Amino acid sequence: MSLYGALNIGVAGLAANSQALSASSSNIANVNTVGYKNQTVNFQTFLNASGQAGNSSAGVSAVISQDVTTQGLPTTTSSPTDLAITGAGFFVVATTPNPGATQEYTRAGSFTPDELGNLKNAAGLYLLGYKLDSQGNIPTSSSALSLINITSLSGKAQATANLGIQANLQASATTVPGYVTGQMTSGAVTPDFQRTINVYDSQGGSQPVTFSFVKTAANTWAYEAAYAGAAGNLSSANPIGTGTVTFNSDGTLKNVNGAAPASGSFALTIPWAASTGLASQAIAVNLGAVGGTSGLTQFDTASTLNGTSPDGSSFGNVTGVTVAKDGTVTALFSNGLSQAVYKIPIATFTSPDGLGQVNGNAYVATRGSGAASVNLANTGAAGGVNANSLEASTVDLATEFTNLITTQRAYSASARIITTADQMLQQLEQLPTN
Repeated sequence: MSLYGALNIGVAGLAANSQALSASSSNIANVNTVGYKNQTVNFQTFLNASGQAGNSSAGVSAVISQDVTTQGLPTTTSSPTDLAITGAGFFVVATTPNPGATQEYTRAGSFTPDELGNLKNAAGLYLLGYKLDSQGNIPTSSSALSLINITSLSGKAQATANLGIQANLQASATTVPGYVTGQMTSGAVTPDFQRTINVYDSQGGSQPVTFSFVKTAANTWAYEAAYAGAAGNLSSANPIGTGTVTFNSDGTLKNVNGAAPASGSFALTIPWAASTGLASQAIAVNLGAVGGTSGLTQFDTASTLNGTSPDGSSFGNVTGVTVAKDGTVTALFSNGLSQAVYKIPIATFTSPDGLGQVNGNAYVATRGSGAASVNLANTGAAGGVNANSLEASTVDLATEFTNLITTQRAYSASARIITTADQMLQQLEQLPTN
C-alpha cells in the first residue's frame, strides 16, 4: 500500500464518520418527534484489490438506514384524534387536501382538524379513510379513500321504533258491557286508565300518543292508541291502534290481541300525512313478557303508570368523536346518539425497511419495500388503532451520546492517518537526490 493509498483511506474514514455524525445528529434532534424511527449507521470495508492474495489495504464507507419496523413506546394524550398504531402498518395520508394528491405513509398520528375540519398531523399530512354510509358500511360503489372530516358532520335524530310500557290495571275495575272499538277515543266510553306518551318522529319531533284501557270482561281489557296532536298530521282518522289484552288469574300478562303463540307486544303504525314530510312510522309496543310482571299487570290496586321506555331521540348536534381499535371513527351527538362515519385503514408492506423517507416523518413506496397493501385496521397483518395515544420516537438518547463520542474519536483517528501520511511524504521529499 502506498502513502497516497493511506491518504485516501484516511479521507474515506473522515467521510464515513461525517455520515455517522449526521445520523446521530438527526436522531438527537428528533428525540421528541412523534413516530420517528432511529437512524442507524453500518460501516463496511472496501478493498483496493479485491480477491488478491495477501494483504490489501481496506477503506471504509458508511450506509445510513432506518429501522422502520421497530415500534416506539405509546404515550397517553388527552386528544381523541391522537392516534397510534399497535402492530405493523402505517396511516395512509395525503400531502394536500385536494383530490388526486400524492399518497404517503406515516406512523405520526398527531392529528387535529384544520380550518375545514379535515384531520391532518403536525407535518401537514391529511389522514385518509373510507367514508361509511348511514348503516355504517363501506359503500361497494365507492371504496376510494377520502379525507376524514369531523366538523362537517350534521346533527342526527332517530325515530321511535320500540316502546315499552310498565303499568298496572286495577283488577276490580267495573266492566263496561257492549264496548265498541273507538268509543274511548270518541269520548263515548270513559277509559278506566289513560296515559299520553311522547314518541319521536324521523325528524326528531316529539309526538304525543294516548293509550287508553277499559275492562270488557274478567281478565280482559280493550286498548286504543290515538294520536293526540293535530288531526291534520295524520292521513287517516284516530284511533291508530286497537286490540285486547288478557291476563292470567294471578295478574300476570297472558296475551295481546289473541296472538298464537301468545305474545306480549303489538305493532303500532302512525300514518303521517304527506304534508308533514314524514314517512309512515312503525312502532313495536312491548307490554311485557307473557306470564311475567315486567310490563302490564292486573292487580287489585289503583291503576298506575310505572314507566315507559321509548327509544329514538330528538335532534342533536355533534359533540365529539371516538376512534375504535378497528379504526372506526364514531360521531357522538348531544342527544346521546352515535354514528359510525369513517373507517381508518392501515397500509402494510412486504419490506417496511425498504420504504423511501420523505419530509414530514413519512415514507413512500419503493421497489425495495414493495407495493402497499391497504386493509382495515386490526385485520390480517394490519395493526390496531389506539386513540388518545401517540407513538414515541425510537431514539435512545444515551446511546446517541455514546455514538457521538466514538464517532468523534474515529474521526480524529482518521485525521491522524492523513497527517501521519503527510509527514512521511514530506520526509520522502526531503531525501537527497544524489
